[in-house]
Amino acid sequence: MRFRLIPRDNGFYPLFEKQAENAVDTAIQLQKLMASLPVVPGRVDTIVAAERAGDEVNRLVRKRLETAIVTPFDREDIQSLANSLDDVLDEMRAAADLAHLHQLSSPLDGVDDLVALLRKIVETNRSLVGKLSTLHDVQGDLDEIDSLESAADATYRRIMAVLFSGRYEALDILRWKDVIEAVERAINAVETASDVIQSIAVKHA
Repeated sequence: MRFRLIPRDNGFYPLFEKQAENAVDTAIQLQKLMASLPVVPGRVDTIVAAERAGDEVNRLVRKRLETAIVTPFDREDIQSLANSLDDVLDEMRAAADLAHLHQLSSPLDGVDDLVALLRKIVETNRSLVGKLSTLHDVQGDLDEIDSLESAADATYRRIMAVLFSGRYEALDILRWKDVIEAVERAINAVETASDVIQSIAVKHA
């Protein structure tokens, strides 16, 4: 058994868990927002507030990195994970902002499916991040995130096919494309976060 004069700083785990929980709450709000077009401004405000709270958590991670002597895993991995989790919130805010600014007034076939996948993937990510301190039983969550991301890619392609089918005006295509791509980037950011955790698990196996 290895003895440490200076214990690891385990204060990063609650920060990551808070960020993952924040992403779930935000995805729920975004799902409600997209299900009740035209956009309700109050829901956008809630998502903006969540994204700002995420920025504060990210700032606390950076500040902790500056003072921690022994980190629970590589500093580069801590920063990469923090950035990826922050990106999830940034992209959800972008989707909400764009839906509001573009004054989307009616739903587009398939978007509700994509946002539902976003909610599922952030919920799985919450479970995965909750296991970060022990790295026990993470493979199931990693596999689920990979499966959800693949399903999201297929859904994204299906939505784009509908959008460019000739049934929509050019401006409507541009408006929806911005929103859909922001949701897709949020999903990809979750996958990036899971890749970091997978790398950490391999290093500490």
